[in-house]
Amino acid sequence: MHKTKIYLDSAGIKTIKFYKNNKDIKGFTTNPSLIAKSKIKNYKLFAKQAIKFIRNKSISFEVLSDDLNLMHIEAIKISSWGNNVYVKIPIVNSKGLSTQSLIEKLCKENIKINITAVFTFEQIRIIKKSIEKDSDVIVSIFCGRIADTGRDPKKFIIYAKNTFKKYKNVKILWASTREFYNIIEANNCGTDIITVSDDIYKKKIFYNKDLSKFSKETVKTFYIDGLNSKLKI
Repeated sequence: MHKTKIYLDSAGIKTIKFYKNNKDIKGFTTNPSLIAKSKIKNYKLFAKQAIKFIRNKSISFEVLSDDLNLMHIEAIKISSWGNNVYVKIPIVNSKGLSTQSLIEKLCKENIKINITAVFTFEQIRIIKKSIEKDSDVIVSIFCGRIADTGRDPKKFIIYAKNTFKKYKNVKILWASTREFYNIIEANNCGTDIITVSDDIYKKKIFYNKDLSKFSKETVKTFYIDGLNSKLKI
């Protein structure tokens, strides 16, 4: 169906375990919001369990600190959890301070990083200045949130692909996916990876579904709900 690799975005151990052998799912990502939602109390224990289930598939875990020095310490710890682990580093901290110096340091230390919350062309240019030619880096562009502002996120993906075309280990990731069609869009503009939630992936059952049949099923749902509501006009 597509060449873009699908990574599942989840911090649920049961969900990760369920998808570990799914041939469509090539890797996994997490973030602090998902971890908080899953009410995880021990970050390292959760990570170790997730890594055990997925084996050699890629997985990303994000630093928690807002201080660049503490981020560096956390990144080293997270990286030590497994050879398939990428450390998620936000392109800026919560105060808007660039993490460029930290990205430079981690790349020199050969730590695999997933640079997250990328929204602008300038941030993409900063990343290029910060990394080595052979650095293992994922650039996570928040396409869904960019689209929420009325901008076309594909322009940012294409710009990033052109920017890093000579960087063999840099992968461009479509993040904050909103709908199943984004997988098609991501593939059409050459995206390397797209992250999807469990809810979005499940919509695969509708792929290429007959639209006339879908129309009839939708009307039937409305009709049954109307009957069950016992409303009258």
